[in-house]
Parts: sequence; structure tokens; C-alpha cells
Amino acid sequence: MDTLRLDSAHRPAGVGIAAAPSSDRMGKPERPQVGTIAWRDLTVTNADAVRDFYANVVGWKVEPVDMGGYSDYSMLPPGGKEPEAGVCHKRGSNAKLPSQWLMYVVVEDIAASLQQCSKLGGKQLTPVSALGDGVFCVIEDPAGAVCALYQVGPA
Repeated sequence: MDTLRLDSAHRPAGVGIAAAPSSDRMGKPERPQVGTIAWRDLTVTNADAVRDFYANVVGWKVEPVDMGGYSDYSMLPPGGKEPEAGVCHKRGSNAKLPSQWLMYVVVEDIAASLQQCSKLGGKQLTPVSALGDGVFCVIEDPAGAVCALYQVGPA
């Protein structure tokens, strides 16, 4: 999803579309744990058709997210209230992302993670950008696979 969507209502701790963290017994949102997958997005040219594909194949309920002139989509499991993933148009900051599922992995320190990525043969594909109360960027590993790194903001 592009940064506009992510800043709306979806991701962990205010990250974009859907996966707001669960609450502890006191009602305070839990912070995503480092090393966990915080969110999943699929960015494609025709998000409307792919949205319908997943709605029919896996039973996800579709919830549009206004992106200012078009909608991306939060995908909720049957009977669920929290989205499991997002299906996004290949527009704006998403225009150059590959058409594949992209997972957002929580890291402690995005700068340190990016330094290790480069040192170990990976590449940073996007600039570090704001995402909810944190920051994210997309990287490519030495085998050519991509994922996003997501650093949660201050507690």
C-alpha cells in the first residue's frame, strides 16, 4: 500500500490498513514484537479484479480505503473485524513495487537493519518513509526476494 494508505487506518500501531495491534487487559495497544510480520500487502495494476479474486477464493470481506481519487482495500476474514491484508493499486509510492505479496517485518532499529542488509548483499529499494507511528522501507535480499522493514515509533 502506498504511504497515504498506511498512514490512514490499517497497520500495526496505526500503520495503514488493518492490522492494528491487539490490546492488553488494560486496553492499551500492544506493540508488535520485533521479528514478527506486522502486515501483508499485495500491490497490483488492477486491484479491483484481484480484490474480487481473493474475496471469492478465500472468503475475505472487502473494506475500501479511500486513497484520494481511488480506493485500496482492507481484506477481512469471514466474521472478523480486523483486516488480515491489503490489496492495493500500483499507484503513487507503490508504482514501482513488484506485483507480489509484501510482508512488513518489525525491526528494532531500521537504520541498523538497513546497514546489515547492505553489508550482507541486500539492497534498499525505497526510501525510509513514515508509516503510522513508525517508519518503513522495502528491501531486497541477496536472492532477489523483497520485504518491508517496519520500525514502530516510540511507546
